[in-house]
Amino acid sequence: MVKLFSFERDKGKDEAKDDDGGFFSNIFKRDEPKAKDVKAEKKGSRVVLRGRVPDQPTRERTIIAAGNNRGVAEVEDQLEVEKPSSAPESTMYTVKSGDTLSKIAKAHYGDPQKYPVIFEANRPMLKDPDEIYPGQVLRIPPEGASA
Repeated sequence: MVKLFSFERDKGKDEAKDDDGGFFSNIFKRDEPKAKDVKAEKKGSRVVLRGRVPDQPTRERTIIAAGNNRGVAEVEDQLEVEKPSSAPESTMYTVKSGDTLSKIAKAHYGDPQKYPVIFEANRPMLKDPDEIYPGQVLRIPPEGASA
């Protein structure tokens, strides 16, 4: 099933520059090494992801690693998951001004001390729990799920 995810086009850590491979097609692989079999095709401000990933968390991290780049407004997910699970998918959350991982954890889990769950779920894209920015999309795993 094809899914479409929205991102804030003018936000992000890098600029998705080319339409034929090069810089963009490998940028999400830096953040998600398990995505080695994924191909990205940039079509204007949309990125189409095709290929296979080992599991649902890798699928979700690949989508946000591709989408959290300046110039990307949408990610079209055409990824196949090798080991499908009946576990619920993560929530995709767009960071707002004034948000912290603790504040997001309190809103989603009822406990600000659960921010490490969100941090780990978004590694290696996140390097520091204090370095999130408005417009960034994070995956929030269901409570009790592994990152």
